[in-house]
Amino acid sequence: MEPAALLDELPPDRRLALAYAPAATRADHLAVFALDLRLSRLLAQQREPMLTQMRLAWWRDRLSEEASGFHHDEPVLALLAPWGAQRAQLAALVDGWEALLAEPPLADFAVRNFAQGRAAAFAALAERAGAAGQAEEAARAGFNWALADLAAHISDPEELAVVKALIQTRDWSKARIGKHLRPLALLHGLAARQRGNGALLGGIRDGLAAIRLGLLGR
Repeated sequence: MEPAALLDELPPDRRLALAYAPAATRADHLAVFALDLRLSRLLAQQREPMLTQMRLAWWRDRLSEEASGFHHDEPVLALLAPWGAQRAQLAALVDGWEALLAEPPLADFAVRNFAQGRAAAFAALAERAGAAGQAEEAARAGFNWALADLAAHISDPEELAVVKALIQTRDWSKARIGKHLRPLALLHGLAARQRGNGALLGGIRDGLAAIRLGLLGR
């Protein structure tokens, strides 16, 4: 599968966000988005939690492999090959998705762990972009987006209430990150608009807001 096919698989919000990624960070953003999608599908298709955990463990092991001699035909792993030792930081994303395998209904700690995994992936992106000083802010924005995105995909009222309660405790101020992380600024801006009250791209106004966020970062 070529990177173009990976792009076509992404949800609308991430495809749009990627359109505003600088050329220097576009491949890294696509790699993280595609990996996140791979992991989400493992949970969506799960029939047996133990089997899903084994598949997640496979991804964790691949991400933790030594940088030397790393070579895989799997498209997402191929995109991650240039990450070298930094690739291991993305194992936290696997841990985050694994947190959602907890016995239902989802508890606060499981939701936090999930969001923290996604946050760690964006912090790693900041470091890859040469902006380690913005890693903490990238993590905040990624955590917030993770919560809003999760809320948009939860149908159980009790679990949704848990996610929304956590959303209300978060700092939703503008993400203070540079153009190299503009896709994250876009996702965080959309998440701040909804704050758990629906899809991030639910209508024309959301689309217009996304274009503004993509162009101006606000």
